[in-house]
Amino acid sequence: MPLHLYMDTHIPRAITLELRMRGVDVLTAQEDGTATLPDPQLLDRATQLGRALFTYDKDFFAEATRRQRNYENFMGLIYTKPLRISIGQTIDDLEIITKAGKTEDMENTVVFLPL
Repeated sequence: MPLHLYMDTHIPRAITLELRMRGVDVLTAQEDGTATLPDPQLLDRATQLGRALFTYDKDFFAEATRRQRNYENFMGLIYTKPLRISIGQTIDDLEIITKAGKTEDMENTVVFLPL
């Protein structure tokens, strides 16, 4: 199954729009009505939907690490610091991940950008 993305609330809309123009299946927390959920619940929601969560929020990295240590499943997390990577590079890397990867490749995994 191809990899689909779930965008955290702080991700610039330009990233979402460009990924969609490139044929990537993206859903934002705002569109899903979950923008105000606490981080663990937002990661649960992404997992329910079978989508990897993309975020700039380091708290998600801590939550994913906690889940890995406790053998708690989650769909996957893609994390970067916004000042470490340009929007263009972010889009390119996310496109590569979604088109080359599969859902099962991301389960219980954290991927850091840039690749």
